[in-house]
Amino acid sequence: MPAPNQRPRRVRQSLSARLLWLTVAVTLIVEVMILLPSLGRERMAWLTNRVTEAHLAALTVSTAPHGVVDLSTRNELLRLSGTEAIRLVEGGRSILVLPPRGIVRAEGHINIAHETLIGSMLRAVAVLLGMEPDDILVTSPSPLQRGVIVQIVVHNPTLADHLRRYVEHIAALSLAVALLTGLMIYLALDRILVLPIRRLTESITTFRADPEHAAPLALPRRKRARDDEIALAASELATMQTELRAALWRNARLAALGTAVAKISHDLRNILSSALLVADRLSGSEDPATRRAATTLVTAVERATDLVTRTLSFAREGPPPVLRAAFPLADLITEVADQLSTQSETLRIETVVTPGLAIPLDRTQMFRALFNLMRNAAEAGASLITVRAACAEGTTTIDIEDNGPGLPEQAHANLFRPFTGSARRGGTGLGLAIARDLVRAHGGELDLVATSVRGTLFRITIPQDIT
Repeated sequence: MPAPNQRPRRVRQSLSARLLWLTVAVTLIVEVMILLPSLGRERMAWLTNRVTEAHLAALTVSTAPHGVVDLSTRNELLRLSGTEAIRLVEGGRSILVLPPRGIVRAEGHINIAHETLIGSMLRAVAVLLGMEPDDILVTSPSPLQRGVIVQIVVHNPTLADHLRRYVEHIAALSLAVALLTGLMIYLALDRILVLPIRRLTESITTFRADPEHAAPLALPRRKRARDDEIALAASELATMQTELRAALWRNARLAALGTAVAKISHDLRNILSSALLVADRLSGSEDPATRRAATTLVTAVERATDLVTRTLSFAREGPPPVLRAAFPLADLITEVADQLSTQSETLRIETVVTPGLAIPLDRTQMFRALFNLMRNAAEAGASLITVRAACAEGTTTIDIEDNGPGLPEQAHANLFRPFTGSARRGGTGLGLAIARDLVRAHGGELDLVATSVRGTLFRITIPQDIT
């Protein structure tokens, strides 16, 4: 079943047809390029034959008594030699003459000994186009007797008729060769090139119509050994389709799972609220052991509530809306540091910001992004966090560097993936995922620049011209 918006493919517009006509056209052009030199050679061969036959006719006359023949014999010899008049010259003087049958005016003269292939080719074309005089004097050394010069008068229309028949013969042969060559190349290219491309196109079209259920491109076993570009494209397409279909199925399952988790998290938060209320009441007990247990319980319930809240936020938000307004960036970083200091008494935060730096950002979202990054550093064991911010060449750069133990190697691949990218045991990875989404909503990017046992450096870059 054809995919929507797929245009019907006409035969003469197909790649196969275009290859066929292109091959025929190129073959004909090559044949024409070959025809012109061969036309010049054919003209020279015809003239040389006329010279040879004229000398033979003259030798026939020389064997006659007193070197004279009657008028009918002379006319027949001229007709058989294909000439209008014949003269043999030796040592600068005429030794034999066969005069023309009538009045002949040779308006042109050529010397075969001085003819070139290009000149002969041009004269042949001129003869075919009727641009040469009717009668022309031809001079050539005799091919039968050294030292003898043969001069003949030939009729150009006769030469034109001969060349025309030659051209028709060569043209018919060239057309047949071109069609046969084109057909052979067409069949070869259609099997080697067009059919594989057609299979790729049909697979792409079918897969686009229903990517979740369409089967990936099947690679025939006999063609797996090929290593050309089409085989490579087919292999990559099959791999891409397999991975894409798996990703679509995985995303569909994750979407369904995310919906279920969101519903469960909503109910769980209500349950945790009740547990937190009971824990608060227990913290006022007169029994010291009960108060210590209540304090531990309150901390655990608050962490669980925070996890549920962040999970719900990530599941429900989608691309966050951005409400831009210029504000001092140093004040925002100080606010984040003040809130983090209430959670860790040993954490120290240093701020290095260009004085007066104020850029149009969403203050609430940037607070969340910076808070998530800095809280992750504190939870990883950092005791010092340095935040640097500057603006250069239309781009705002914010570096968050800590002196923690660094990220483990296995955490790099899934660093920004929720629920899989956490670098510490029990983490969810939502902090980095949410921070990157918030930065990207501003048209920027969050990158891990460096990490080692001496600490980790994250960098936020946001172009100022993004609106």
